[in-house]
Amino acid sequence: MTPEEEIVELRKQVKELTEMVAYLTKKLYGQKSEQTDPNQLSLLEDNDSVFSSPEQTGQQSEVTNTNQVPAKKKCKKTRRETVSRHLAVKETIISLPKQQCPQGHQLKVVGKKFVREELRFIPAKLYREEFYTRTYKCETCEQTDGMAHLIQAQPPVALIPHSLASASLVAEVIHKKFELATPLYRQLNDWQQLGIKLSEATLANWVIKASEQVEAVYDALKQTLSKQPYLQGDETPFQVLHEPGKPAKSKSYMWVARTVMKCPRQITLYAYANTRSGAFAQKLYQNFTGVLQCDGYSGYNLLEGRITRVGCWAHVRRKFYDAAQADGNMAKSVPLNLINQMFALEQEWQHFSPRVRRRRRRSRTRKLLKRFWKWIDMAQATPKSRLGKAITYALDQRTALDRLINMGSLDWSNNASERNMKSMVIGRKNWLFSTSPAGAKATAIWLTLVESAKANQVNPREYITYLLEELPQHPHFSNLAEIVAYLPWNYTSRNRKTKNKIKTAA
Repeated sequence: MTPEEEIVELRKQVKELTEMVAYLTKKLYGQKSEQTDPNQLSLLEDNDSVFSSPEQTGQQSEVTNTNQVPAKKKCKKTRRETVSRHLAVKETIISLPKQQCPQGHQLKVVGKKFVREELRFIPAKLYREEFYTRTYKCETCEQTDGMAHLIQAQPPVALIPHSLASASLVAEVIHKKFELATPLYRQLNDWQQLGIKLSEATLANWVIKASEQVEAVYDALKQTLSKQPYLQGDETPFQVLHEPGKPAKSKSYMWVARTVMKCPRQITLYAYANTRSGAFAQKLYQNFTGVLQCDGYSGYNLLEGRITRVGCWAHVRRKFYDAAQADGNMAKSVPLNLINQMFALEQEWQHFSPRVRRRRRRSRTRKLLKRFWKWIDMAQATPKSRLGKAITYALDQRTALDRLINMGSLDWSNNASERNMKSMVIGRKNWLFSTSPAGAKATAIWLTLVESAKANQVNPREYITYLLEELPQHPHFSNLAEIVAYLPWNYTSRNRKTKNKIKTAA
């Protein structure tokens, strides 16, 4: 290598290292949202300040940009919009202490006038329910053979044998942990104030044992999911302390597979694995033969040949956003502006039918896509630079990304599954880890039921209470058809009302 060539090579290395330092500094101290400034002018024509709001993913926090033009002030919701119409109403009528006029004459009630309304809160209470079985005898049979014939009523099967745990109690523990992200050890004081002194080990045992009762519903959701034509997938690290054959600090993983937003029956399935290898991806999607939207992780490569793989433009955009941020020329980033325009069109079409969205993509997005790939093919960047890595990632995903043009049922990004993963990540920041694989599996089951219930507009706590009351009474299901009635979209508030009426009558 000549001195001149060595100088050129060293300059490239200095440029790459300087870019890396700037990138890491902004990652550490700068804003986390992938938001572009709407005041910046684009090099592209017909740019309507596209993508001025960030794509929310599992790796972002909601940090606002102080340089941004203030958004239009939203109209405040009325009281009628904020208070549910299903809330019970109690009327309180204020009467005069002495129903006499100032002259001492007796007053007569002629009506009432509305003054104001307030929301009242009834604190939670624990109470003990003692079960007895009534004993009967048949006097006729006794007279016949001279022997006592005693018959007892059959009690309902306990959720957990020899335990104080009831369906409503365990459902509350699950609600606090998997919806409110409250670790079990932080729930202990609340339960003690309500009248029961528990240990963290007891609560953990309840969560695991109860998950075994609802595992049939989890398996049914998994079978139903595998029959869908389109799915989205993602994965994230998850620590398990007592993983057989692995040190406590090693990484395990939580995988998520979900239906697309256009699917009328929403399913969000979490699956725990001690590995991120493609072998588990094969196991998770073994009965699926449709279209899978995911990021560029190579573990999904083993699925090719059996499924059709589709890419995610949010991941591509993130790479070019990082490159533009490190370079300091956000407004001059041609690929970033083109992707922003694609997302702006998708936002306009998000409520359209798959057929209409597919037609719009072919007529309008295809032009932006051609310009994007033309720029990529002509771009020159060092392979180790942020821009070079972004270009390489886009080229590796080119075929998978182009397929979205003809698939109106799929979103332009995989952010729906990342949002589901974010629910787990928020909880993980509080739980920190699972102690055992059994606990990690229970976490996957409960997250599946909670997130699937929410996606189908079902109250998760009521739904889980219903399952924990019903399923122990039916320990064995011979086929999928028998368990379908317990899936989230078949659950309504009528299930709870009917159950309550039966209890009251008994």
